[in-house]
Amino acid sequence: MSNSVPLPVRRKAVLAASIGNFIEWFEFGLYGFFAAAIAANFFPGSHSLISTFAAFGVSFVLRPLGALIFGHYGDRMGRRTTLSISIIGMSVATFVMGLLPNYDGIGVAAPILLVIARVVQGFSAGGEFGGATAFMVEYAPRHRRTFYGSWQMFTQYAATLVATMIGALLSLALTPEALSEWGWRIPFLVTLPLGAIGLYLRLRLDETPEFQAESGGSSDDRAPLMITLREHWRSVLKVIGLIISGTTCTYMIQAFWPAFLVKTLHIPQVDMFSAMLVGIAALLVTCPAWALLADRIGRRKPFLVASPVSLVVLAVPIYQLILSGSFGMITLAYVLLGLLMAPGLAAISTAIAEAFPTKVRYSGLSLAYSAAVSVFGGSTPLILSALVESTGNPMTPAYYLIGVAAVSALAALSMTDTSRDPAPAEAEAVSAR
Repeated sequence: MSNSVPLPVRRKAVLAASIGNFIEWFEFGLYGFFAAAIAANFFPGSHSLISTFAAFGVSFVLRPLGALIFGHYGDRMGRRTTLSISIIGMSVATFVMGLLPNYDGIGVAAPILLVIARVVQGFSAGGEFGGATAFMVEYAPRHRRTFYGSWQMFTQYAATLVATMIGALLSLALTPEALSEWGWRIPFLVTLPLGAIGLYLRLRLDETPEFQAESGGSSDDRAPLMITLREHWRSVLKVIGLIISGTTCTYMIQAFWPAFLVKTLHIPQVDMFSAMLVGIAALLVTCPAWALLADRIGRRKPFLVASPVSLVVLAVPIYQLILSGSFGMITLAYVLLGLLMAPGLAAISTAIAEAFPTKVRYSGLSLAYSAAVSVFGGSTPLILSALVESTGNPMTPAYYLIGVAAVSALAALSMTDTSRDPAPAEAEAVSAR
């Protein structure tokens, strides 16, 4: 099992899984940060920001399909090969976005091509979370499964942090006109070499120990998705409920707040990037510490409950800080939200991976995660923008966050804490004997 795998191999597995995850969230972060520039280049008009967020959300239409296909082959053929294909699609699609001519150059073809690139990116990303999470957790030693799994979420926000730093540096180095005209394209172009590195690392690793132990299973395993829907549908629903508050917060931070602060509250872009930088740094510092504590005390469930409950209580005060328009208060809002999210993010990847047995883990994770992110993640900027515009009340996003956080709290309470159980493959081996 994974406990017998040498430490250097386990570290390479985490790195190989993380780099594709990094590319996915790096691109998502870039799109949100440069939404105003993308709107000016591809969607001219009075409703350009909503059109830009609609293009952002359309990639999530194909994400569930990608999750189903990648999950099916990931459970049947292996995690490594499937993850290698997904990283190619994500990196190439993101690279193409950085090269596309704008609306002034090729007219309506520009937004159409942008949407196509987003669809390809979303389809490929549909297979990334489930496979990368399974890869990390299945390579982890039993006493460090939460810590290893936490790198899934750590990488997501590390990508956001790097994208934020790049955005801040570009904002300082370039004039607003240059940034809007061509500067925003630069970080999109670096995803291609990152993808090549990730592909190389993934192809050099073996399949996970747990997957190898499961290979050669029964003929029913040829349809892992059907097994998931037939036998584990309750787990799918619980995982969806658990994820929705985190994914809403993620896309609020990465996509809605940056555009709202710059375009509606007229906060200087460099101030917005700086506030986000501090908030995400606070999350990154505390997330691994919470994961180590969860492994040490052996109870993940309190961490999963604490985050959404605290969001229910503090969503309104945090949003009041945002609406103050003060750089210091906005920074405090980012820091508070990051600190509240950290305990749940530290434990969630391992907890939801262990909600499914090894033979259907890729399918179960991909299905549940893509459904949650497609409905409550990618649509978040569009939903929040529409709520503010239709009601005229800038506090409505806080009330929306309270609603989804309450659902996640209930889902967390319904989850079974598996931190004291044997690893799935080990339990199945004992059962077979």
